[in-house]
Amino acid sequence: MSTGELVAIIVPIAVVVVLVAAALWFVNRRRRLRERFGPEYERAVDRSDSRLAAERDLREREQRHRELDIRPLPAEARQRYSRDWIHVQQEFVDRPGTAVQDADRLVTTLMRDRGYPTDDYEQRLRDLSVEHGRTLEHYRAAHAVNAQAGRGEATTEELRGAMVHYHALFDELLDGGPGGPERDGTDRGGTDRGGTERPR
Repeated sequence: MSTGELVAIIVPIAVVVVLVAAALWFVNRRRRLRERFGPEYERAVDRSDSRLAAERDLREREQRHRELDIRPLPAEARQRYSRDWIHVQQEFVDRPGTAVQDADRLVTTLMRDRGYPTDDYEQRLRDLSVEHGRTLEHYRAAHAVNAQAGRGEATTEELRGAMVHYHALFDELLDGGPGGPERDGTDRGGTDRGGTERPR
């Protein structure tokens, strides 16, 4: 077999190998983004001109997140926040609208203490989506009801739902992330430290 014939065989094989490797790389990258962002992946795709543009946006979020100084809270701070949350829940009984507004402020303060910038709501969503994509819809729903509460338009049932939504993100932020260690004294089945039931 001549050198030319050998090259004619090897080159197409090499091209196929490169194409297969590139395809696998794209598939793996897409799967990793889906796993990391959860529902936020499809939301980004729905709101973008193309899937590639959405994935580029999600990678930019990851890059920004790496540059933030996100840090866990010391045990004393976690305990203080847990007590503050119980106080907000107790406030809900007599002043549900005020309690929801206080829950929003508490969650925002917790974000700031963890190292998230909190000046802009939309940027908060983008930053949180990297580690909290699966609970971000809770935050969006709670934020919307909080805006209604500020106008005096939210029902008690909507306010109760907002408290549950805020609590979902509050728990993750307090634990350090979706895979963070559970706090001593917390029953994930529906009660908080101290045995206080979540609003239902």
